Amino acid sequence: MRHKAVKELFLYWNDLRGERTAPERNEMDPNAIRHVLADTFQLEIDTGRTFPFRLAGTRVNALFGDEQKGRSFLDLWRPEEAHNIATVLLTVADGACPVVAGAVATAKGENEVALELLFLPIRHYGKTHARILGIVAPIKAPAWLGTLPIRQINLRSLRVVESEEMRAITPPAQSNRYLPPSQDRRSMIFRAPARHPFLQVIEGGGKPSAPPRDHAGLARLRRELTTMYDEKFR
Repeated sequence: MRHKAVKELFLYWNDLRGERTAPERNEMDPNAIRHVLADTFQLEIDTGRTFPFRLAGTRVNALFGDEQKGRSFLDLWRPEEAHNIATVLLTVADGACPVVAGAVATAKGENEVALELLFLPIRHYGKTHARILGIVAPIKAPAWLGTLPIRQINLRSLRVVESEEMRAITPPAQSNRYLPPSQDRRSMIFRAPARHPFLQVIEGGGKPSAPPRDHAGLARLRRELTTMYDEKFR
């Protein structure tokens, strides 16, 4: 995770979930993430697997040039990427694990802007197959951002956050625990190996006392994602 807003949302979600794989939607306090709220969104896992926006922050709407509520999240991506993104979102729900993605996008006549996205599972009345909390933020905001809508997004990187990393960057209890992580925590962020320069898929999960995970299912998801990106980038 490179962007401070992405890190802040992750730290809040990670602290809120406690020993569970994901927190409940109604436990989330918008005031606790007020500094990054405009960059966040919530997606619905609908039966048609179109993943419509349930909520979208003001900067998310500005990024894409219009109100996003009700729009399919898949429509933001190139048509050939839509299936891959749907697979990523189902991985978040099936594995109850966070996924970090890197992407690029352009506005008409402008240079590319690099984006970082984070997808987090949240429970809705106990079920993980209902909502996904997300955030999208530009790594370096160009002057035109927010005045021109960006075109369809192109995926560049992807990884599932492993349980050890989640434990390593959990901040100690303190009054300002939802602020962006310190330099020490940043040094713990995972670096992908050379064999898969665009992808490292590793198991997400709860802390040691969390309920048993479906390791066979997660292994299958890892294989599917690895195969997908080997085919895309080799």
